[in-house]
Amino acid sequence: MAPNEEELRMDVVKGAKAIFDKGLVEAGEGNVSVRNGRKKEFFITPSFNQYETLTKDEVVHMNFQGEALSSGKLPSTEAKMHTAIYKSRKKVSAVIHTHSTFATMLSIVRKGIPIIMEEQVIFLGGSVDCSSFGKAHTDDIGNAALKSLGIKNAALLANHGVIICAKSIDHAIKFAELVEKLSKMYWGALQVGDPFKIPEEHYKRFEKHFDALFACYSRSKKK
Repeated sequence: MAPNEEELRMDVVKGAKAIFDKGLVEAGEGNVSVRNGRKKEFFITPSFNQYETLTKDEVVHMNFQGEALSSGKLPSTEAKMHTAIYKSRKKVSAVIHTHSTFATMLSIVRKGIPIIMEEQVIFLGGSVDCSSFGKAHTDDIGNAALKSLGIKNAALLANHGVIICAKSIDHAIKFAELVEKLSKMYWGALQVGDPFKIPEEHYKRFEKHFDALFACYSRSKKK
């Protein structure tokens, strides 16, 4: 049975509070959304979201045309980016955008994260690439996000933060946390020396796990 509206609203709250508690966002930044089943709709955190006090009634119900289907709060200003991902990837059920510190630092210098840990391949699909710059709150950033994601579940947004997509809100939370952990590791390794990347012959076998368990890209997009 598909989740009802209240359950979907609670999933947004769950994701929002999780990334706040993990220190991946501060009040008024970042956003979380979940798709409304097979409808061309989703639920998203409100603009200038206050994570600590967020309730399900403040979550905004929207359609893919950018229209609010609920009254009350205004939707996140990055709703267009979420819409672009949902329209392009039918298997995506949740999207999270964070401003986590280390990942955002890497995005500012446009330095993606190469494959330094095997779990990157299993959960995210490989390297975490950095997008070209996309103007916030516009279609530009959605297009930049999609291009940098490719077939993967995470990317850095140039001078902006992190974008995550996943089959569930629980997966999205885990991936957002993983990107920040990898960013810390990579940043730290760069301070010591030249980080070694895992050779393809050692991580290639994990790609089948990604495809079977965590991938949410359209198979037609895989080269």
